[in-house]
Amino acid sequence: MAVYLKSKAEIEIMRVADQIVAKALAAARQAAKPGVSTLELDRIAEDVIRSAGAEPAFKGYQGSGPYPFPGTLCTSINEEVVHGIPSEERILKEGDIVSIDCGAKYHGFYGDSALTVAVGKVSETARRLMRVTEESLELAIKNAVVGNRLSDIGGAIQDHAEGEGFAVVRDFVGHGIGRSLHEEPQVPHYRTHGHNERLRVGLVIAIEPMINEGTWQVDSAPDGWTQLTRDRKLSAHFEHSVAISEDGPQVLSRIS
Repeated sequence: MAVYLKSKAEIEIMRVADQIVAKALAAARQAAKPGVSTLELDRIAEDVIRSAGAEPAFKGYQGSGPYPFPGTLCTSINEEVVHGIPSEERILKEGDIVSIDCGAKYHGFYGDSALTVAVGKVSETARRLMRVTEESLELAIKNAVVGNRLSDIGGAIQDHAEGEGFAVVRDFVGHGIGRSLHEEPQVPHYRTHGHNERLRVGLVIAIEPMINEGTWQVDSAPDGWTQLTRDRKLSAHFEHSVAISEDGPQVLSRIS
């Protein structure tokens, strides 16, 4: 499948989509307190997205799950890596960490971003895992420049995460984004030697390292969507949508 390079005008539409996502994530982050359900976070985010004239990108998305995804957000708590389903029964507790992943569609283009939030006071391990995951993303973004290869992005993440004693999830990767939520190319968060094209002006990619406290391996939960660390240790997840430009990486989903 061919890589779709975006024009400057298309990237500006994507920037709007991503800024809507950023605002939805900011609202959900502020609401992520002990006693709040993940479904409440989902409702808050959906209201922000629809109020801005956009549509939730994940709601009804088929993907590889056994049924269309039911939420606006993916809300993944503690040992849940990605694709956690928002629920009235999933109540946040003091000491939890929760990955909040959000997408929006605006004027035919998609935005996608994620962050991990500490609920109240969390363990030192959780704080360090979140910090290292976010640092890994920022290092990857610095490598998202014309002429570099996809492996420079993955290598930056892997080197930093493993250097801090953590593991990089292999089963899920970043991706191109534009008129579809998931486009070519795939963006591994570890160093690879295949499928390793150079970065070109107009490429827009979602970089989303998922970093685990223990093993990199994951299991699927019975709901068919939620992914869990195999050893049930903590996982953190941060994501930005990034456009490759002549002037360096443009982080479309960084709140302005």
